Formats: sequence, structure tokens, C-alpha cells
Amino acid sequence: MSAGEKFVQMFIAIGLFFGVVAVILLATQRMRSRKGELAQSAAFVLPAIAMISVGLVYPAIVTMYQSFFNASGKEFIGFDNYVTIFTDDDQVRVLLNTVAWVVLVPLFSTVFGLVYAVLIDRARFEKFAKALIFLPMAISLVGASIIWKFVYSYSDTENAQIGIANQILKSLGFETYRFLQESPWNTLFLIVIMIWVQAGFAMTILSASIKAIPDDIMEAARLDGAGPWQLFRQITVPSIRPSLIVVLTTISITTLKAFDIVRTTVGGNFDTSVLAFEFYRQSFTSFNQGLGAALGVLIFILVIPIVVYNVRQMRKLEAR
Repeated sequence: MSAGEKFVQMFIAIGLFFGVVAVILLATQRMRSRKGELAQSAAFVLPAIAMISVGLVYPAIVTMYQSFFNASGKEFIGFDNYVTIFTDDDQVRVLLNTVAWVVLVPLFSTVFGLVYAVLIDRARFEKFAKALIFLPMAISLVGASIIWKFVYSYSDTENAQIGIANQILKSLGFETYRFLQESPWNTLFLIVIMIWVQAGFAMTILSASIKAIPDDIMEAARLDGAGPWQLFRQITVPSIRPSLIVVLTTISITTLKAFDIVRTTVGGNFDTSVLAFEFYRQSFTSFNQGLGAALGVLIFILVIPIVVYNVRQMRKLEAR
């Protein structure tokens, strides 16, 4: 298909969209009553609901249904796939790795982002410092993984080193180390990559929240004799608590779906697989549809409490 044909199709699609909107407006404009307003609202909302149902709800139901069948998807086996997830040694390792990711990445990303935001607040080089820490966010996770794969690159001690991490070890007189092959520490080194990326996001959100704290509150605390640590603990942290919740929950959900880093660096080998990658491997590499669907359902179940907690906290703040 030529570029001209693609542009024609694009304009036709845009024209159809505006045509549908125009038809809806013309059809509902004549209805000035309460029923007319409801009809107009339904005319816009129902297409969105239909697309969500087709693109999200239906696939979710099908996935849940498939999770009760065997690898070929033909034999009903009940909860056997879920039992496998929590009893099979390889799957238990996947769960433990996922727990490590979900605990460490949000915690350290938020802590680093918060400390960094406090330290550079109102500094002369603040803009440059923020751009420096935010830069990894502009890189895709695949790109970040490739960069760190070179950082962790291994070669025998007597050979020239490509990876900066092993070059540092060699310069200090230590033996070089297989950062990506030695379990379980390789999982921690992969977690460092995600922290490196997400710390910039945490810093940006928290820095904006810190700047929103009224100056008179900080000044009054200083006049009362509060030191830097007391200001941070008793003024800054309580004032930015809503932003902390948003950052922690957002990074937690992102981490639960971590796939790119594990896939790009080690391909899920050396006991580094996590739920999202294992879901992909079982579904599209091992062609175990039942176990893959069960892993997908488990990810969905784990995300729900985080989303519910976030929504409840936001409603509490709105009610104040």
C-alpha cells in the first residue's frame, strides 16, 4: 500500500468519525427535554462502552475461562493451573521475583525521587539537575535495558572489559562478576534498571508537590526552631502524602507489568522471570494456553487492590 493510499484511508476514517458525531448532534439537538439530554448522553457514552466491552471486558472473560483448561485449551482441569503457579518450583521462583520487584522498585524509586527533589529544590542548577535524573524516562525500557546490558557485560578478569561495572571491579583489584547470570542477585541488578528509569518520574511529581507547599508554613516551622530533618518529616512528607500515594501506586502497577527489561537483558533465563514475562513465555513460546491465561488472571487480581486503594485515597482527599 502506497503512502498516498494510507493518507486517503486516514482522511476517510477522520471524516467518518466527524460524520458520526455530526449525525448524533443533529439527531439529539431537536430533543430539548430531559429525555433528549439523556438520549444525547447515551449516544456518546454507549459507543465507548461497546468498545470497552469488546476490547477489554470480553477478552478478560475469555482469559478467565481459558485459565481452567489444559495447555491445548480443550480439557477442563479446574484450578490445576493456579495450583501449579503456587506449587511448581519454577513458578514459585517467578512469584518470589515478582514480589521483589513490586516491593523494591516502588520503594527505592520513590525514596530516591523524594530525596533528590528535596535536595535540589530552589538550587541554582535545579533545571539541569532535574533534566539529568528525568532523562532515563525519555528512553524506552528496551533502550534502557540495552544500555545496562552493556554496563553489566562480563569478560574474564584477564581480558579487556566492555562493561563499566566489571571494569570498576577490575580496577579495584577484584575478580569480574557475572551480574546477569548469577542467581538470585541478577534479579536485583535488573531491578536497578527499573529504579533508574522510574526515579525520574517520582522526582518530577514530588518536586511539583513540594513547590506547592506554602512558604509561610515552612517559615513558621523554622521560626519555631525546626531543623531540616524536622521540616522534612513533619511538614514536607505530610503535605505531599497524596502525591506519594499516586507515585507509589503508579510505579507498583508499572512494575507488575514489567516485561521489557527481563526479555531484553536475559530473556527470562537464569531464574529472572517475572509474572508478565512468564505469561508471555507460557502463552506464546511454550503454547501452554491454560497456564498462560492463569498467569494473566493473577496479574489482573494483583493490580485490583492497588487501584482500589488509590481510588479510595483520592476520594478521601476530595471529601476534605
